[in-house]
Amino acid sequence: MSSAWESLTVDAQDPARLAHWWAEALGYKVVSEKPDEVEIRPAADRLPGLVFVPVAAGKQGKNRLHLDLRPDNQEAEVERLVDMGARHVDIGQGDVGWTVLADPEGNEFCVLRQRGD
Repeated sequence: MSSAWESLTVDAQDPARLAHWWAEALGYKVVSEKPDEVEIRPAADRLPGLVFVPVAAGKQGKNRLHLDLRPDNQEAEVERLVDMGARHVDIGQGDVGWTVLADPEGNEFCVLRQRGD
């Protein structure tokens, strides 16, 4: 017996705003938007999705789970995401080949180099 990955749930102070930000960042579609849950997916019929749910408290501490993005052009993608509202963060990564950013609510994610670099 096995399981299929359905979604990753993200706690958010403003789920709709954060879901729309990530949908734009990833080129995903908002497939469901309710007051208590907003889901985005690559397409309505494709999984996995990201589900954003409301929480009262802001994020505290480093994420224990994060997304890694691998664009065709790391430098251009980092610039695009920063222009959208992401910010550079230092989580102690040192001198590495990826860039650590945080989304508008402070959730860290990495932008990796192109494959083969």
